[in-house]
Amino acid sequence: MMKSGKVDDRPPRPARVSNGEEENDRRTRRSRASDDEKEDDRRRRRARASDDERYDRRSKRGPGRHHRDSRRRRSPSSDSGSSPDDRHSRHRRDGSSRRRAEDRGREERRTSPERKEPTPPLPPPPPLPEMIPGRTGGVYIPPFRMAQMLRDVEDKASPEYQRLTWDALKKSINGLVNKVNGTNIKNLVPELLAENLVRGRGLFCQSCIKSQMASPGFTDVFAALVAVVNTKFPEIGRLLLVRVMLQLKRAYKRNDKPQLLAATKFIAHLVNQVVVHEVVALELLAVLLENPTDDSVEVAVGFVKECGAILQDLTPQGLHAMFERFRGILHEGEIDKRVQFLIEGLFAIRKAKFQGFPAIRPELDLVEQEDQCTHDMSFETELDPETNLNVFRVNPNFVEDEKAYESLKKSILGDEMEEDEEGSDDASDDEDEEESDDEEQMEIRDKTETNLINLRRTIYLTIMSSVDFEEAGHKLLKIKLEPGQEMELNIMLLECCSQERTYLRYYGLLGQRFCMINKVFQENFEKCFVQQYSMIHRLETNKLRNVAKFFAHLLGTDALPWHVLAYIRLTEEDTTSSSRIFIKILFQELSEHLGIRLLNERLNDPNMQDSFESVFPRDHPKNTRFSINFFTSIGLGGITESLREYLKNMPRFIMQQQKPASSESESGGESSDSGSSSESESSSDESGKKRSKRRKRS
Repeated sequence: MMKSGKVDDRPPRPARVSNGEEENDRRTRRSRASDDEKEDDRRRRRARASDDERYDRRSKRGPGRHHRDSRRRRSPSSDSGSSPDDRHSRHRRDGSSRRRAEDRGREERRTSPERKEPTPPLPPPPPLPEMIPGRTGGVYIPPFRMAQMLRDVEDKASPEYQRLTWDALKKSINGLVNKVNGTNIKNLVPELLAENLVRGRGLFCQSCIKSQMASPGFTDVFAALVAVVNTKFPEIGRLLLVRVMLQLKRAYKRNDKPQLLAATKFIAHLVNQVVVHEVVALELLAVLLENPTDDSVEVAVGFVKECGAILQDLTPQGLHAMFERFRGILHEGEIDKRVQFLIEGLFAIRKAKFQGFPAIRPELDLVEQEDQCTHDMSFETELDPETNLNVFRVNPNFVEDEKAYESLKKSILGDEMEEDEEGSDDASDDEDEEESDDEEQMEIRDKTETNLINLRRTIYLTIMSSVDFEEAGHKLLKIKLEPGQEMELNIMLLECCSQERTYLRYYGLLGQRFCMINKVFQENFEKCFVQQYSMIHRLETNKLRNVAKFFAHLLGTDALPWHVLAYIRLTEEDTTSSSRIFIKILFQELSEHLGIRLLNERLNDPNMQDSFESVFPRDHPKNTRFSINFFTSIGLGGITESLREYLKNMPRFIMQQQKPASSESESGGESSDSGSSSESESSSDESGKKRSKRRKRS
């Protein structure tokens, strides 16, 4: 049996609630508490009323008024002798009167209007200062208010106006330097040059150094920005170099490794941009490696990685000396293993010619080397950072300097600002006309080569799905090829043939059919032969064999002209193992297809000797002997008979070429020559007769 009672159906309260839900919960609690208090007050009033009624009844039953008054006027000593009932009734009357007074006071407070203390008025907002005090900018002034203040100032040479323009210049330079990156640097450089960099050169250098310290990954971007500014204002580039070198010296003395890494990286990229001379880089490496420690060697390794590519071009001997110093440190073995691995990695990067560590990215190559101004200074000289340029100072010649920079800005940027404004005005008028012209002149160019890929797919599927070469040729001729796409059919046919495990005569017959149909395909196969022979070392053995048999079939059927063999030069220097295998398979297939006799007749054709000179060279005995030995080793020595005969008679030809030619002016010499020739002829005839007699006797 379950006990009957009140069940709380309310959902449990969540562990954590939001501020709005907490406020609602508090209000409900207050309302419930006020209701409970009101109920308690009602109960108390009812109890008091019942007590008063009981008291009145008892007073009517007891003595008169005089007796009550006299009893009230009794002294306290008389109360001691009174009865307990009297003391109890008196205590009850005093409590009831006290409760009535409390109720009346509570009712008066409820009925009386609440008195609120008046809130003091808010102080008026402070007026905007005419001049912003303090070095860091003081109070914030909105940009629109700043522009209004600049317009309202009548005296352009006043200190207040100069201070306002100084703050605006500082904010503008900091904003542009913080926004620069590799993609928008070309757009931000004109905006930066539009600011008065002569006046704010200290601010520019300070902003560049701080931004580079905050984000070393953008060091090359800041170096490119400094390189562009250095071409127009070389003193700004020198000031920044001085401050970076002082920062580097300060970090080196304090053993501040993060600041030292940032400073060396900045100098490295300034060397890449040819803002700093390479001697500064070599001097810095010498300082870091003079007393090598783990940190100094690590910093030097990072420095060489950043600017090693350009040092290899500018001072290879100096860089070699630095690497010798690295090698000496490595052999000493006094540094940590981790740093030794860093040095070994640096040598590997040098061996790869600093691949992966380019001097300048293409998008940051903004300055011609001839326009750059290179600064050279030593770490031993005392340098002045000119920190007073970072602080505002009143300039008595402010107006003149501003006008001078305006003229300088026009000479640097030209009339780009005016042209941009005019262009923006004209662009709004000519938008519709330009859009219509662009639509008419627009040509869609598919640079993804989707059509070419689809064509190759169609050719491949047609070749692979055909039963025989005649069907394949019939289907391929139906494909509509645009002018210049015939080469794709030849390439795909050759690729399909090379991908097979063994050579199929199907591809040779198909190629023969196309060469017989159209001479364009024949010329394309000739180009393919030259291309494949030049890249034969890239093919695998199986692909090489299929390609050689394919071209042998075309040559054996006269589908391909034999003068393509002129591209083959069979010498020890001009051939590789792959090319010799290709020539071997090619001529073996030709001998099987034509026979050794017919092949020899083709190769000895006098009209084609010019095309075969490279295959059967006769320029030097070494090359001739190599060709004879090659064909003999592959079992085709029969086609080298004429070449062997030439090699046998080659000494006689050389002797004839070395005999001095007789002069025509000496007639005696001519007669003696004729006499000697006749004697030699007669002697040769006699010797020939004697030989014939000996043969007959034998």
